[in-house]
Amino acid sequence: MKIISRKLQDTDKIGQIIGENLIGGTVICLEGDLGAGKTTLTQSIAKALNINDYVTSPTFTIIKEYNGRLKLYHMDAYRLESEDDMYDLGYDEYIYSNGVCIIEWASNIFNLIPKHAITITINIDYEKDIREFDIVGEGLQFETLKKGLENYENTWNRIC
Repeated sequence: MKIISRKLQDTDKIGQIIGENLIGGTVICLEGDLGAGKTTLTQSIAKALNINDYVTSPTFTIIKEYNGRLKLYHMDAYRLESEDDMYDLGYDEYIYSNGVCIIEWASNIFNLIPKHAITITINIDYEKDIREFDIVGEGLQFETLKKGLENYENTWNRIC
């Protein structure tokens, strides 16, 4: 499914709807160029999970943990030299938890990502000044998220 964001408020709303529709055990892989909005989207998801802490990019810490309606494990694989680095950090206790795991630059650890993961790729069209969120996945977590996003998308299409 694809959703278009025309302004920061749209991205914030998309993130909040994603967060409201997440269930325990969800893994989200975020892909996109530097500055595409991966951390911004994660901040909005965190708000919807009732996380009061300010969410920042875990580029240098690799993993950050937040408490809310569901625990949020925010990871960044950008600086990892190999998948072995994630083994050393005990990634599996986060990915296979009852919380929500969001991984920026997940393609860097592709072989460690569970099959049920949801991938959100953020593409920027600089000419039109829009962001396109391409969301793919399978399984219960994806179907739950898809229903919530389809309701948003239907509302958006009626407004535009």
